[in-house]
Amino acid sequence: MNMQKPNVIQEKSYGFSLHIIEFCNVLNERRQYVLSKQLLKSGTSIGANIEEALQAQSRRDFIAKLSISLKEAFETKYWLRLIRDSKTASLQEMGALFSEIDEILKLLISIIKTSKAT
Repeated sequence: MNMQKPNVIQEKSYGFSLHIIEFCNVLNERRQYVLSKQLLKSGTSIGANIEEALQAQSRRDFIAKLSISLKEAFETKYWLRLIRDSKTASLQEMGALFSEIDEILKLLISIIKTSKAT
């Protein structure tokens, strides 16, 4: 039996990926294929790179993978802003995606800073 403590960033990024997939399905229904593809790629890449970081072979490798995840999170926020501001989807339709990505960004920045300091 594995009694490992839950990893907050891992869980939040996975949940966010699921929400991104759901939202991209809405965009596809509106024939917004390019925006959907870009958002899907960057939004799901956050969690994938976190998973890789958790298997890092060194602290340097861990920081590098999380830094990639951070870049993907900033890119994802860009696409979300673009979708909102182009009125492709309303803020209400986008649900909690903005608050989720902001929370993920804060967590990643904090983890990277702490990892660099130790």
